[in-house]
Amino acid sequence: MNRIKQKLKEDKKILSIYFSAGYPNLEDTVQIIQELEKNGVDLIEIGLPFSDPLADGPTIQESSTIALKNGMNTALLFQQLRDIRKSVSIPLILMGYFNPVLQYGVAEFCAKCEEIGIDGLILPDLPLDVYKQEYETIFKKHGLINVFLITPQTSDERINAIDKASDGFIYMVSSASTTGAKQGFGIEQSDYFERIAQMDLDNPQIVGFGISNSETFEQATQKAKGAIIGSAFIKHLTANGVHGIADFVSQIR
Repeated sequence: MNRIKQKLKEDKKILSIYFSAGYPNLEDTVQIIQELEKNGVDLIEIGLPFSDPLADGPTIQESSTIALKNGMNTALLFQQLRDIRKSVSIPLILMGYFNPVLQYGVAEFCAKCEEIGIDGLILPDLPLDVYKQEYETIFKKHGLINVFLITPQTSDERINAIDKASDGFIYMVSSASTTGAKQGFGIEQSDYFERIAQMDLDNPQIVGFGISNSETFEQATQKAKGAIIGSAFIKHLTANGVHGIADFVSQIR
């Protein structure tokens, strides 16, 4: 069974951490992954830096820009991760934009993911219908779960279509904005969380955007299976380096 599915079966709230590969330093990627697992993180989203991001806030944009300047690219990331399954067992997801995947070659990219032990992909700009028509067979051939995003503006009809096409979890964007840490969730988000919970979807939801501390993690996971922290983790990484990861995770848990 895919590691994501195994993890989702556990009776706990999932803590997922996102970071940009190659940041703060080009060779930090593997150590960050190892430290996150060692300190109790359940799932890791490894960001593939891209020069023209759509939904990333300033913190993730800056980390991505620095990673690119450091020399990070798709081929190098695969090289860095080639032995990752010798030391890490939790689910790993690559998150980025579809253009670098297309440039690499979708079939080749998916085959490489399978070879090194990647469990899923999050490609926010790959439309559902295009995925189903052109790429679903390739993803499934290589055991990759494709994670789709929903927002407060997504219609019930589309949410149900995404749920039907999903085979892991749904990435539930908390608000119609870019990524970034927030102080808390308002009534609009609470209503949205409740609305999705009432839909009784087949796939669990993991909330992203705006999760920054134990309070927002708790709020986000009252109705959902888990939550994703990105910008707040990257800020902590910027200030404290790889050796500060234990402190960050302990503050959330």
